[in-house]
Amino acid sequence: MEGFKSSALGRVTVYSIQGCPHCVQAKATLRSLGVPVCEVDVGLHSELRVKLKELTGRSTVPQIFFNSVHVGGNDDLQKLATEELQRLVTLVKEEPLSANAPPLPESNPFEAPDGEIDGQLRGERDEFADLVEDLKDAGVIGTQRRGLTLYKNSFSGVQLVDWLQTKEGMDRAEACNTGQALLQKKFMVSVGRRGEKDGCFGEGKETMDTLYRLLEDDLHSPLNGGQTAAYAPKQAAELSLLLRELILKLFSEHLSADGKCVDYKGMSVDPAFERYCELAIQLQRVELLSLSREEKLAFFINIYNALVIHGYLRLGAPTNMWQRYKFFNYVSYLIGGEVFTLQDIENGVLRGNRKGIAQLRKPFSKTDPRLQVALPDAEPLIHFALNCGAKGCPPIKTYTPQDIDSQLLTAAEAFLENDDACTVDSGKNEVCLSQIFKWYKADFGGTDEKLLKWVLDHMGDSPKKTSLQDVLSAGKTKVSFLPYDWSSNSAH
Repeated sequence: MEGFKSSALGRVTVYSIQGCPHCVQAKATLRSLGVPVCEVDVGLHSELRVKLKELTGRSTVPQIFFNSVHVGGNDDLQKLATEELQRLVTLVKEEPLSANAPPLPESNPFEAPDGEIDGQLRGERDEFADLVEDLKDAGVIGTQRRGLTLYKNSFSGVQLVDWLQTKEGMDRAEACNTGQALLQKKFMVSVGRRGEKDGCFGEGKETMDTLYRLLEDDLHSPLNGGQTAAYAPKQAAELSLLLRELILKLFSEHLSADGKCVDYKGMSVDPAFERYCELAIQLQRVELLSLSREEKLAFFINIYNALVIHGYLRLGAPTNMWQRYKFFNYVSYLIGGEVFTLQDIENGVLRGNRKGIAQLRKPFSKTDPRLQVALPDAEPLIHFALNCGAKGCPPIKTYTPQDIDSQLLTAAEAFLENDDACTVDSGKNEVCLSQIFKWYKADFGGTDEKLLKWVLDHMGDSPKKTSLQDVLSAGKTKVSFLPYDWSSNSAH
């Protein structure tokens, strides 16, 4: 919660979240008015979300009050007539807050000092980390030939065992057990047979002939590759929360005052981004198979949204259809020993392994080890957590396993509030929806009738919902789709 002292008797209260461009623009406008502005982060103070919905009838942020007068969101603020805005400023300056003033948090949330945060990021060094560093310097790793194929940055099982015996002083059984541990802890993977033989490292001829590669040398070039995850992996939920919060803080600090553009170059040289990259390396060895449905949803939504920003920083934001295709199909993280692109996360994991836009086949084949991580069915609500409305954001930016279902419902409700997501024309008996509903129609029932029922069921109580009910009752509803805003700072 932030604000400043003033001789004014009242205050402006703005409910916002970190990383929301619309919130930043609204706050910049409000500060220019010369009145006290009290900022309340509903991401930190989630207990106020329900009260805010009761007061405003809206699920999006920002929500702005001049004393007890609710103005609405950023779009409403920018459209205020000069005379009306001056009247509200005078109200704040000359009249004290009434008993029904919008609520503030009871206390500030605890914020850990930087040193403690660094401790959170690092965790405990893994017992095999030093051994892996020795292996990298031992001259064992190189280019190996199998038939007509050359495999760079690889080594055979027999080379590993010989090195462990000769240089590390292990007997053969201990060396084989160490090889098994390196596989299980995802320090290394078998080459060309991943997901099939990675679980077993024995003394047989097959293991000795098999080629292996350190996970950091994966050929798919994930953004968190190229360095060993030396620390014991954190729990997936904790790690995704830390990553999402860290990159959101970075994003917020490099967002322009009007909320319209991000200084990605400034972000990329910020020391906090270096800390983020160090933390992202820990995703390499995180355990995924034991995650519940709720944990998978929260983890992969947070990681997807963080990976989009990381991709913008490294590669720049895509500006045309071909660049977007490449971006979503190639920008990736190494997670739990497997490479996941943005497309893999959205369509493979969160949509239950369904084909995405312009895809000819499902992301994961029947033998793909990543299929074990996929949700059993598509979760339609994820589309509103992965995409942010153009005139207001859902009041949630980071998702938690405990509250994931209610958080996703809130995100959907906030999305549908926006006229760039859904408009209803009673005169024409027409409903205009976001392209998202066209692209992923199968997730919402597959037919116009089922789609419209889904939309109605997930709307908050509002005049728009009443209009939609009336249009549907009249029958023969026409459905059309609105153009999608692909600009890099209004999506995700």
